[in-house]
Amino acid sequence: MTDLLVSVVDAERLAEACLPAHVRDFVAGGSGEELTIAANLAALADVHLVPRVLTDVSACDPTATLVGCEAKLPVVVAPMAYQKMVHPDGEVGLATACARAGIPYTATMLSSTTIEEIATAGGCLWSQIYWLRDRGVVIDMVRRSEAVGCRALVLTVDVPVLGRRLRDLRNGFTLSDGVRAANLASGLDAGQDLSAAPGQSAVAVYTRAIFDPSLNWSDVAWLAEQTSLPLILKGILGPDDARRAAEVGVAGVVVSNHGGRQLDGAVASMTALPWVIEAVAGRCPVLLDSGVRGGLDALKAVALGAAGVMLGRPALWGLAIGGVDGAARVLGLLDEEFRLAMALTGCRDLDSVRTLQTVRRSST
Repeated sequence: MTDLLVSVVDAERLAEACLPAHVRDFVAGGSGEELTIAANLAALADVHLVPRVLTDVSACDPTATLVGCEAKLPVVVAPMAYQKMVHPDGEVGLATACARAGIPYTATMLSSTTIEEIATAGGCLWSQIYWLRDRGVVIDMVRRSEAVGCRALVLTVDVPVLGRRLRDLRNGFTLSDGVRAANLASGLDAGQDLSAAPGQSAVAVYTRAIFDPSLNWSDVAWLAEQTSLPLILKGILGPDDARRAAEVGVAGVVVSNHGGRQLDGAVASMTALPWVIEAVAGRCPVLLDSGVRGGLDALKAVALGAAGVMLGRPALWGLAIGGVDGAARVLGLLDEEFRLAMALTGCRDLDSVRTLQTVRRSST
């Protein structure tokens, strides 16, 4: 089926035939009426580029340095939970595809495969942390991440509580048999009896039990003191939060609304990107997450000043349709799309991309 892919966006349509409806909804869905999902896509579509000509684009170089990783594209695959629901290759499969593509992979704390198994895929690995009530589990995850050679920690800061994801509630969502939070001792075992309970979600029940909503800036400082790994904050949208993150010395911030899965009605990440970059004022790199659906989207983000982007759902759709090979095909198409966009805008490297003129259609 992977030979039917001719663009990154094709992967979602093809994956629909491969996944049970409740799994497809878990991946595709957002919170509330999914206004923020739509806003993310619209904000990226709203940005138009003014190409240059006569610049000799016979050799375009999209390589980037992203918080400890040399990457062939300014792209990191975002942390996404329970990937074995999508395909048996799971996290190891997607991490392997990333290693082949030469881009970093972010392993989430809620992986369906342990961080140790994921690390066997090779490549550049980041480790994502959720803030748990049990600090011992948090520190254990940090130490395990260090031990397997992760290059950075990514603390997700926009999930004090889980957003109300209506598709999951309507489906009475639970994890597939044999899938659990492998990095955590209890996993989602206690939530399996919710499979026949409309109006509930096993993931929501579980996260409500283990996530700590008291996360604050003093906790960020404490976590940074516990490790020598660079600390990235994911889930920043406001300039004041961005400024404070830079002031406390984090290694990077990710402008993200969690792919529209937390506050429905939150500002689109692409809309927030310029003011976050201005607030950070060069003190740390800024990445864009939420809504990236192809190479052109990634180039638009870099043109607006991002160091790179996080790619979420499209990577999972690729995994769904062909395991490691399907994911590798999607990442290969992403590379093709990005390089083509560079050539057609007259950019030989990322520095020239960052000086492109952009126009927002809504303001013209």
